[in-house]
Amino acid sequence: MTAPARHGRRPTIAEIASRSGVSSGAVSYALNGRPGVSDETRARIIAIAEEIGWVPSNAARALRGGAASAIGLVIAREPSDLGVEPFFMAFIAGIEQVLSEHGFALMLQVTARKEQELATYRNWWSARRVDGIILTDLKVDDERLALLAGIGLPAVVVGDPAYANGATTVWSDDAHAAQAAVERLSRLGHTRIAHVAGPAQFAHTRVRSEAMRRECHERGMAMLGEINTDYSLAAGTQACEDLLSLPEPPTAIVFDNDVTALAGLRVARSAGLRVPDDLSILAWDDSPLCEISEPPLSALRRDVPSYGASAATVLLHLIQHGEAVSVRADSAQLVERGSLAQARP
Repeated sequence: MTAPARHGRRPTIAEIASRSGVSSGAVSYALNGRPGVSDETRARIIAIAEEIGWVPSNAARALRGGAASAIGLVIAREPSDLGVEPFFMAFIAGIEQVLSEHGFALMLQVTARKEQELATYRNWWSARRVDGIILTDLKVDDERLALLAGIGLPAVVVGDPAYANGATTVWSDDAHAAQAAVERLSRLGHTRIAHVAGPAQFAHTRVRSEAMRRECHERGMAMLGEINTDYSLAAGTQACEDLLSLPEPPTAIVFDNDVTALAGLRVARSAGLRVPDDLSILAWDDSPLCEISEPPLSALRRDVPSYGASAATVLLHLIQHGEAVSVRADSAQLVERGSLAQARP
């Protein structure tokens, strides 16, 4: 792991020259593979550059010390899963709407490896590729927060402020939405419900799960199961199969995204169950996928493009003015379609 030279400063050729005891010209020759330095000196210069986290800047504007006029977004998911995940496409559309109005570009990186995500932030910072970062999928005890703060890269965190270590946030009250879901299922007479959740390390997964368990306890409902998934079709399928194989299976299942909810609908049909007569299904986020299913899926709807637009707006203000105020977006609203019904006696 490389380390920046000092808080808030990007390493420079002059700094490498000072540390290696040679001229800036010699450093330039060594780093660009040009003749003029010995192999031993070249190796020493390259080692120092790697140690302090220097990478070349490809932007002429950055070479002059100017802004990159770009923000960065790393999506830490499997590319194959991301292709069928409606949330991020809508979220990015909202970001782009704001950036295009302000002459900014979006640098997007998709990776399933934590090490590559962290390296991307360091490289973007060092090479002046971006002026700030939108950080999604906030984790409990998220090490990315310390990294971004340490290198002085402006960032807006999309996630609950309780887990953001004081960073500027754009967030939605997932606890309120989870409570509303349980309340509605309770009014429909459901006493055995389950939750097919997202990854356990995500802060919003914890917030939703804790709120659902708390609301179930207060209402005397049985929380039969909580299964963590990676939001994929395969994981949603397995989770629903496991829940429906219980001696007393749930009569209602809340899914943390559209894709796993659609998987649950398919599994229920394969098991000979009718939705919603035998099993009620509630998805999170909502998208056209929910509307075109049969029956159409009820969902906790958020205005995801607006969510992305808010994150971009707050980040641009932070970049341009050095300060920003966290924004609480609207909570998800329950939209009822054809997948919720009164529990059977």
